[in-house]
Formats: sequence, structure tokens, C-alpha cells
Amino acid sequence: MRTLCLAVLLCAPCVVRADDPPRVAGLCVVAPAIVAVSIDAGRVELGDQVPYVPQQGDRKLAGQGGKGGWLQRGGKTIGGFVGPKGDVVQLFDRLLGEPLDTNWADQRASYALSSTDDPTYREPVQPLKVTRKSKPSGLARTAGWEFKAPVRHVLYLTLPQPLQTGKHYSLRFAGDRLPAVEFTHDPATRTTEALHVTQIGFRPDDPVKLAFLSCWTGAGGLEYQVGTPFRVVEDAGGAVVAQGQVALSRAAEEPEDVYRRNYNGVNVYVLDFSQLTRAGRYRVVLEGIGCSEPFEIGAEVWRKAFLVSARGFYHQRSGIALGPPYSDYRRPRCFRPEDGMTVYASTCSLMDSGNGLNAKGTDRNNFGNLVAGKTDEIVPNAWGGYFDAGDWDRRIQHLEATRLLLELVDEFPQFAASAGLNLPESGSGLPDLVSESLWNLDCYRRMQRADGSIRGGIESSEHPVFGEASWQESLTVMAYAPDPWSSYLYAGVAARAAWVLNRLNPDLSQTYRASALRAMEWAEKQWVASGGQGLPFQVRDERNLAALELFRLTGESRWHAVFLEQTVFTDPSAVLCIWKKHDQRDAAFLYATLQRERMDEKVRANCRAAILRAADVSAQVSATSGFGWSKTLDQWQPVSWGLLGFPQAVPLVRAHRLTGDPKYLTAAVRAAQYAAGANPMNLCMTTGVGLHWPQNPLVVDARVSHSASPPGITVFGPKDTRGTENQFLLKPLRATFQPPPEEWPTTEAYFDLYLYPEINEFTVNSTMGPNAYVWGYLAARP
Repeated sequence: MRTLCLAVLLCAPCVVRADDPPRVAGLCVVAPAIVAVSIDAGRVELGDQVPYVPQQGDRKLAGQGGKGGWLQRGGKTIGGFVGPKGDVVQLFDRLLGEPLDTNWADQRASYALSSTDDPTYREPVQPLKVTRKSKPSGLARTAGWEFKAPVRHVLYLTLPQPLQTGKHYSLRFAGDRLPAVEFTHDPATRTTEALHVTQIGFRPDDPVKLAFLSCWTGAGGLEYQVGTPFRVVEDAGGAVVAQGQVALSRAAEEPEDVYRRNYNGVNVYVLDFSQLTRAGRYRVVLEGIGCSEPFEIGAEVWRKAFLVSARGFYHQRSGIALGPPYSDYRRPRCFRPEDGMTVYASTCSLMDSGNGLNAKGTDRNNFGNLVAGKTDEIVPNAWGGYFDAGDWDRRIQHLEATRLLLELVDEFPQFAASAGLNLPESGSGLPDLVSESLWNLDCYRRMQRADGSIRGGIESSEHPVFGEASWQESLTVMAYAPDPWSSYLYAGVAARAAWVLNRLNPDLSQTYRASALRAMEWAEKQWVASGGQGLPFQVRDERNLAALELFRLTGESRWHAVFLEQTVFTDPSAVLCIWKKHDQRDAAFLYATLQRERMDEKVRANCRAAILRAADVSAQVSATSGFGWSKTLDQWQPVSWGLLGFPQAVPLVRAHRLTGDPKYLTAAVRAAQYAAGANPMNLCMTTGVGLHWPQNPLVVDARVSHSASPPGITVFGPKDTRGTENQFLLKPLRATFQPPPEEWPTTEAYFDLYLYPEINEFTVNSTMGPNAYVWGYLAARP
């Protein structure tokens, strides 16, 4: 009979043959009489790129935009052509291994638990009940639009009697379909999936320190006893350092937000050990069940996480090669003019593209107006900036992340000076956070036209060709035409860079000051010509913020007048953001903290009040959500793309910065827990942070080169699962789910599927920027 020691099972590398059967990936106890067994079935063998050697009968089928195309050989499509010359073929992936017989796995008779020292189980005993949840654990693209997936199954075996601490058990599978698993029930050292705790850790002075308890079995949630004692123990040695009792955070039937929704599907319990301030490495232990993953309490925990997050921007750089000595992640140089990359001017602005504001409503597929406006004019020096997840675009919106990084530098100069990121520019005399910010900003400054106008970025004519890496781009690449929105956005961030540089490098500050003023003056001419009419609200908001940045930088009253003309905060009841009407969050914080003569104190007070009201809403949402996640915009913000992938805590940390009120810091730390790993998957949503993170984010270059994704990528994370019945990727994979994906609780619905953009994609500005900002604040705060 095949037998596996669980300790060896969880540590040994997994060697899988093409015909490998399913394999036990782990076993844990989730309740005194319930064991969870994880079984993996199948694995993905990624398709290689091979030189194309023509064979008789080959057919080339049309690809997107006249590029790429599919190779059909022997009547079967085997891959796609990639590269400018189309002389390389990206082969499709393969799914290897045998599936799990779920009919067999769902039967009580398939399992028998026995023990040599627990009399209750001296004779093998079948479970009383078996429930299962299954979801894909990867993605194989096996044809043009055909997908298959390996599957992680978790079987919950309800036993007749609780397991006894210190006793030894053997779980055997009928017919020897899987090797028996031997284990000792030791809650103090054996982790349980039911306990969820941050994988970042806590600073000793973090005002709140929590773990959460929950378990959804695919057929309902487990209930735990309120008042059950828990303890926090040293990871090495097991000495008890704190104790407490389990409390209910949110019941399964209790709504968590104004939509009257509960996103957990189970009771969520909280284990509060906020009184623990001693530095060390610990675990939370729940007697009779198990312990959490280890976590650290230490002065540097947020700093270490922030540095990984901030280095993620380096891994998104376009225009340079990536690799040692700056990173273990390797990628060839790409998108540089000297490598043959030609960027053509388009008459379409980003403001009139679906990839921007689509101001006229004429762009139907995000690329139509851009391609229709292509000219033969070559845009010189069009390179640099940051890629945007699964696409090669560099868009002006990415500067929103740069703005946040510069805010951290301005607020915490000593912290910024010590935050080394191991960049090519390190040692230049500027803090690495400033150098990283200028890398992004310089992409747009490089393309600034003689009249001062700013192009909205660089875009390919379509989404990337299947299997094509950034250094193989075969699509036509264009630069957007200038527009006032892009120019205002750039002017504001360039002015902020000039402000920060003024004390670091005055000469360089003048460069960005002059560039910002030129961009602003050009945009102002467009504003005057239009009378401010017919422009999207985003143009007004960026004008408002850019004027305020220039007022801070120059002290000129004309810019203050423009700000006051456009601000909503002349109204004491104004809010930071109203969907499709205005978004003046950054301007409000800048004016609330600005120290200049001739300030309008009523407007300043209104800005401060609006920030505090927004923070109060965020704090309230965090208090009513089971896992403490929050919302940034308002209470009506849906639990959609990105809300759970990073801490929605910008208004909270800004409120704390303004007031020093510990309630805002408490709410911010609580709101940061879910995305840091205190969630049902026990998964940190940023790669390279903690013990477990997404393995398949939508990083095309990593996929093509068969390498691990780079650290510092913050994915969108789970989203509301309702309405996913026809999602293009989930639909063909429905058979891999139990229950169907739309029935999974939202907070557990992270499906690690490379091509699932709503969950596994990310953007520089909407996930990476705010994530780095919040973690940076929690690290840098006094």
C-alpha cells in the first residue's frame, strides 16, 4: 500500500509525468471533526516558441490586424506566428495528467481514517459526509480559443468524533487510488486553511492586529463557537505571548455594504491580539483545529512589503532590458528606436480614444480611432514609460501612480532617502523613488512638442498578438495626438516633480518646471478656445489640480485663481468624488496641506472636511465587512475590478496625516489585511510578498519566456461573482468548478487564470500605485 508522510509530501518537489494521476497536495484540520484534503489533478505544459520550418500542406490562417495568424498543419491548428517577420511559431499549451474521478471522490466509501493511538479510530472509519469545492489552478490555451485547466479539489470529510491532539492518524483512499497520508494532529504546529492572517505582518505600534477564521466547504460554511479561546505563540518554541477569544466579525446573513450583500457566504470570525507589541515571529493557534501561517511583528514589516511593491514599477519599464544585477526577472530590451521600433503619429488623441476618455463617443473598440488616424509621421524619442499589464501601451493615466509616489517623497523625505530599490539610477544622488518617478514622467516629456503640448502615450494597433512578447512586437505602434487632458495631467505631475526636486537638485527642478509650464500654457489656450465647453469633466479636474500644483511651485496668483475657479470645494458640502461628475481627491489633499500666502481658508476647511467625511465612510465600510476591506470612492462603489486586490485606504491614511486621529490609522491597517493575505485563500494579492501570491498574473512576457512573474505586481483580485455565467474564459471551464463560479463567495473567488483580466490583470495606476502608496504610508508614518 502506498503511504506518504505529510511532512515529506508538502516539502518535496513534484515531478509529474504526462500520465500522472491526481496527487494529494495537503491535508489540514478545519474543525475538530472535519479534515480538508487538497488534491491536484493535471498540470500545464506551456507551449514553446520554435522557428517556423514550412511543411507541405501548411496553411496560414488570418490573424488580428493583418499580423500574426494561425498555423494549420495536418488539418489541425498547432500555434500562431509571432514576431515582425512571422518566422517563429508559438505552439499551444498542453494539459497533462489525469483528472480526478469526482464521482469517486464525492463518496464516503472512498475514505477511511484510522489511528494507532486514538481508540475512536482504532478500526478504519468512513466519514459521515463529504463535500467538495473545485476550481482551476492554472490555464492551458490548447487552441485558438480553446482552454483547459488543471484543477485543485478540496474535499471536506466530516468525521464521527473529533481528532485528539498528539495522536497519529492515517487517511487511506479506497482502491489505493492515492497514497495514504500519515499525520499527527498537532494544532500548535499544523496550519489550517481556516485561519487567515496577514503575510506582511504588523508593526509593533499598529493599533490593530487581527486574524480571521472562516471556512466555506463548497456546500455551505462552517460555524465556530464564539468565545473559543485562542493563543498567539512564538513560531520557534511555541511559548504563549498573547491569548484571547474568538468573536464574530460578520454573520453569513448580515449585509456588508449598502447593497445589502454579504460577500463571504459564511460566518467570519475575528481573533484580536492587538495588545501584542513585542517583536517576533508568531502563529495564531486555535485549540483542536490548527494554527495560522507564521507572521512577523517588527518595525520593518511594512517597509519590506513597500519596497517589493515599489520595485514592481521597475519590472513594468518599457525600453530597457531587465535582469541582474537589478532583478532576477529577465527580459530583453524592447520598444527602443535603435532596435528598429518605429512609432508613428496618429491624429487621434487619447482623449478621443476608448483607451482614454472617448470624449466624442465615436470609438467602438478602443483602437479604431487610433488606427484610422495613423499618419506616416515618425515620432522621435517615443520610448520608455511603463507597460500596462497584458498590453504594451504607455498611457498618461500611469502618471497617477507617479503622482502618489512623489507625494510619499514629499511627505516623508527621510523615508524616501532610505528606500533603496536597486535601480540602474541608484547612486545618482536622487532618492530611488524619485528616479523611478522620473522614468515614467520622462516618457511623456521626451515626446513633448515644440508648442508645449503633450501626447497621451504610445499604443499598438491592437491587443498583443497571441504568444508575442514585447520584444517581438509585430503590430503597428503609434503615439496619440496631444490633447488638453493629457497636457493638464502631465503639467500637474511635472510640477509636482519640480517641487520635490527643488530641494534635491535645483537645476533638474528647473527642467521639469519649464516643461510643466509649457504644457499648461498650451492646454490653457485650448481651454480658452473651447470656452471650457464640450470637454469631459476629467479635463476640468486635471486643470484644477495642475493649476494648484503650479501655484504651489511658483506662488503665482493666476494659478490659484484657476484652481478656485474650478474647485468644487467652495461648497462646504462638496464630496471628493461623484461618479461621472468630478474627481478632485488629490486636489483636496494638496490644498488642505498646502502652506502658501493668500490661501482661501474656507476652501481649505472644506477640503479637509471632505477628506474626513470620505475617510469616515471608508472606516464604516471596513467595520461592517467581515474581512475588513473597505471602499475608496463612496459607499456605493461596487465590489468589482480591483476593489479587493489592494487596500482601499488612501482617504484613511490622508485623514490620519491631517489629524493624527488613531481611528483613521486603525481603519487603514484593518483595511489592508484582506489583500495582504488575511482572506479565505490565504493569498497575498501582490507577487513576491509573503508566502503565497498569484502564480499566473497577466504578464505576457513572463508567460512567453516560461518564467515566474516578477515581484511587485498587484492584481485586481476577486470581484463580485454574479453575472459570470457567460464570461469568455469561465464558460469553457465550467466543468472544472464545483459549485459553478457564480455560486462562489466573492471573497473566495480568486481564480488563478492567466487570461482572466477582471481578476488576474492589473494596471500601473489603478492597483500598483495605490497599493504602494498605502503600504508606503504605513511604513513611513512616525
